[in-house]
Amino acid sequence: MRKIIHCDCDSFYASVEMRDNPVLEDKPLAIGGSGPRSVVATCNYLARSYGLHSAMSMSQAKKLCPSLLIISPDMVKYKEVSRQVQRIFHDFTSLVEPLSLDEAYLDVSDVSHFYGSATLIAQEIRRRVQQEVGITISAGVANSKYLAKIASDWQKPNGLTVIQPHEVEAFVAALSVDKLFGVGKVTQRKLHSLGVRTCADLRAFSVYELTEYFGRFGQRLYELCRGIDERVVKPHRQRKSISVEHTYDDDLDDLQSCLEELPALTAELQQRISRHRGSEVLIIKQFVKLRFSDFTTTTAECLSLKVEEGVFRQLFAQAIERRDKSVRLLGVGVRLKAEEADAQIALPL
Repeated sequence: MRKIIHCDCDSFYASVEMRDNPVLEDKPLAIGGSGPRSVVATCNYLARSYGLHSAMSMSQAKKLCPSLLIISPDMVKYKEVSRQVQRIFHDFTSLVEPLSLDEAYLDVSDVSHFYGSATLIAQEIRRRVQQEVGITISAGVANSKYLAKIASDWQKPNGLTVIQPHEVEAFVAALSVDKLFGVGKVTQRKLHSLGVRTCADLRAFSVYELTEYFGRFGQRLYELCRGIDERVVKPHRQRKSISVEHTYDDDLDDLQSCLEELPALTAELQQRISRHRGSEVLIIKQFVKLRFSDFTTTTAECLSLKVEEGVFRQLFAQAIERRDKSVRLLGVGVRLKAEEADAQIALPL
């Protein structure tokens, strides 16, 4: 029986800022830029009570909450806090799979501390993070990754939800299909059109019917609505790409305007690549991303073994021809070759 814990720091960036400046604790707070094109990276729970959420435009956020305080992100500080939290995770198990700076899966199936209880381990992790790091963390405990992740969000903030093995059947049956991993707005609407609201509803469909409706994802839906998720916790995750992007306060009107921004973007990309040891020799493609004034997005890419500004120029020219619109966002990046070790079949624990 696997014992998986999903840990998720509560409004991570905002929590770190409130820790460092307690005056902010009783004020609505958002982390992000203050320009007209800025978006909310995250916000505290007081700000969320006004309807704010991540990825919302900052202009809309200020309309909903005129008293909103905005702080620019300090990624250096957040990464250091993340390392502190990760060190606590590793005190309990080496099977830690980070998903981002503020969340991770832990497999504690073979951990003997705390009588081998995943619940007690999760409680101790949460206690230590609050005591040693000064922020709160929510956790979910279950026998699979996807249920542990759902559980960690169940009683946020600063909550712990445990789904015991004998509770999985009833818990999943009552679960809204909107909560299933991989179900976005389009799939959600299609499920609702079929009269499917809960996993119990979804179980009425055979795997063949679901495959007919949803293609290969139908097989995954068939498994998830029954609580089946055999993915293992992978301590080492291969990065697939490295990129940078920038949203401009004023639209870029033509190709030349985009090209003038390219040297700065390329330099930032090179700096980011240099922080990932060995990444440069693993480059297999270059790509660009453009978001136009009507919010449509396009990408263009080609084979390449190193970063060349001339290649980005050609890709910009190729991409901008697709829409007769000004450009609000530019991005450049590289795709990386998967390491041989990551291509091996993961053995069961």
